Amino acid sequence: MADSTSVFDLIRHGEPEGGPMYRGSKDDPLSEAGWQQMRSAVTESDRWDAIVTSPMLRCVRFAQELADNRGIPLHKDERLREINFGEWEGRTADEVMANDGERLSQFWANPVAYTPPGGETAKDFNRRVSESWHHWREELAGQKVLIVCHGGVIRMVIADVMNIPLEHSFSSVATPYACRSRIQVDTSAHGVFQSLVAHGSLKASTP
Repeated sequence: MADSTSVFDLIRHGEPEGGPMYRGSKDDPLSEAGWQQMRSAVTESDRWDAIVTSPMLRCVRFAQELADNRGIPLHKDERLREINFGEWEGRTADEVMANDGERLSQFWANPVAYTPPGGETAKDFNRRVSESWHHWREELAGQKVLIVCHGGVIRMVIADVMNIPLEHSFSSVATPYACRSRIQVDTSAHGVFQSLVAHGSLKASTP
């Protein structure tokens, strides 16, 4: 196993059209405010060797623009889609709480035991995101990579890095629109060591 150090910057999409809601697999594009949030979250001094993106409109259109402007290879990965919230999709948190408050509370308290009605299980979601994360961690070893994705996806990756139990992973970290996180992965004969370097408003910093 060749020694390498990789840096992965994860960024959540900006505000989509329609504003905050349980959106999940609902494929809304970015609003004008969302585009501004994303463009403001990166700077000319940011340097990446590759971009990996969710195929959903609120991610892929910004990722494509950035890749085109900077001449960076772009990889789309279906496994990075947001979790499917089933019957809750298209509703605000207040609407779901008013109509299905008990199940919503149960889901946030233990997403492994409680799945949104008609939605994707936490285990299935975690499995596909983890497969994607481990794939790109190996495929792009030694590079600086930007991953454009979703709040739930970022939580799953951070849970993997920080060894957070899946039961607590959905409520373990806040991921506002255009939030950036940085993960460093060091690979050597001794194994793979990954660490969360920064989380929040990360701009143009270097590892």
